[in-house]
Amino acid sequence: MSATSTSDSSPILLQRDDDIVTVVLNRPEKLNAFTIDGWRLLGDTFLELDRDDSVRCVVLRGAGEKAFSPGNDISEFETARSNKRQAVEYGAVMRRTIEAIGGCRHPVVAQIHGICVGGGMEIASLADLRICGESSRFGVPIKNLGLVMSYSELAPLVRLVGPTVALQVLLEGTIFDATEALRLGVVTRVVPDDQVQAQAQAAARRIADGAPLVARWHKKFVRNLIQGKALSDADRDEAFDCFDTEDFRAGYRAFLAKAKPQFSGR
Repeated sequence: MSATSTSDSSPILLQRDDDIVTVVLNRPEKLNAFTIDGWRLLGDTFLELDRDDSVRCVVLRGAGEKAFSPGNDISEFETARSNKRQAVEYGAVMRRTIEAIGGCRHPVVAQIHGICVGGGMEIASLADLRICGESSRFGVPIKNLGLVMSYSELAPLVRLVGPTVALQVLLEGTIFDATEALRLGVVTRVVPDDQVQAQAQAAARRIADGAPLVARWHKKFVRNLIQGKALSDADRDEAFDCFDTEDFRAGYRAFLAKAKPQFSGR
């Protein structure tokens, strides 16, 4: 069953379809631009989802089909980010949200319609899969605002595309199309505009149909490798914990029976 658990006036909507949760950036009148309240609520949402064992995949999207998000609402700068003190406070809220999304143990699929620039591209880069339409546009043109991308904002982009491409994106500040985004590694898949939602939901369903513990372990292991963690023997042996799970037994027995496995997450 599908459900919506957040008021339609909220900057973040939460929709649920069984074990798949869709998080919607909900300011369509502003192309889903972020305010500090939106950043804060998005972080709260992902922290809550991370604790929910019944979730198997999260889809992150913008409301409507004009934009994923163009980043922060520039009109808010006059009151909320007009000096360093305010910017540090605002940045702490952003950092908490970035870390909440990046640290989410459930797989995250970014469903990208239209514009995905600035902070929008930062958020999308935190997803495990990023599926966009052919008319989508990307970039981080903050040099034109005299703004610097902070370490917490920059880290996911550097991990995703590497330092050379990250600097190209930041120093040139160009807006580029979906084909270039795919070439640079900003997105993982480009599909016709009218297929973005269907393709993103299909990917989420394929993920959710797999063993959820395995997905969480894979995310954890990849994160450890990217971060260069010194792996202990216990860390390495954790890869074999799966053999003591009910999901492993259900998986191989279903394979032998040529049936679809039913995973319980235990």
